[in-house]
Amino acid sequence: MSIFEHNIQTPHQGFLDITSKVAEDVRKADVDHGIAVIFVPHTTAAVTINENADPDVTYDMTMAYDKAFPDNPRFRHMEGNSAAHCKSSAMGPSLTVIVEGGQLLLGTWQGIYFCEFDGPRNRRYMVKVMKG
Repeated sequence: MSIFEHNIQTPHQGFLDITSKVAEDVRKADVDHGIAVIFVPHTTAAVTINENADPDVTYDMTMAYDKAFPDNPRFRHMEGNSAAHCKSSAMGPSLTVIVEGGQLLLGTWQGIYFCEFDGPRNRRYMVKVMKG
């Protein structure tokens, strides 16, 4: 079992492809068969898997999340980032990916994204690779 921690500088809002970093962690952990858990310890950021072949997908996702969770003057949270908290909770703070043959078992077009909803910030995420 290995745990890796990464720091990441994020934009105001957006999806950052971290697939290669997670794959590198799996290689370093030297696990042939198991799982990789990716965890984001923030309440206004998240992690997801989605298409990584066309950058317009993440653009469209950002637009859709802005429409689903618009800022609202009736929000009571004093920091003014309630929409970011809603987006983060809807997306989720963690993922589990199967490791097979020492590689992440992702679909052809899938990538792992760190999702920023309240940046720019210095963020972090952790990857735990376990034999299974």
